[in-house]
Amino acid sequence: MDIINLIIFLAVGALAGWLAGIIMKGRGFGVISNIIVGIVGALLGGFVFGLLGITTGGFLGSIVMATIGAVILLYMIRILKKA
Repeated sequence: MDIINLIIFLAVGALAGWLAGIIMKGRGFGVISNIIVGIVGALLGGFVFGLLGITTGGFLGSIVMATIGAVILLYMIRILKKA
């Protein structure tokens, strides 16, 4: 992964985290934490979608996949914090 792809990946993850925080409506952890969760969620989303054999194309597909991963991760963290 070259530096440009890394920057794009981080930007997509950051955007996904921000969107996930909005989708979860108050269930996020603040802007910075949501961005970090988005970056990790992008990895999670890519892994899960890959296991399911679902491929996304282009920038928009990457944002959707990363956002879904971030929402799942925020939901899992929320469940674990209640336990």
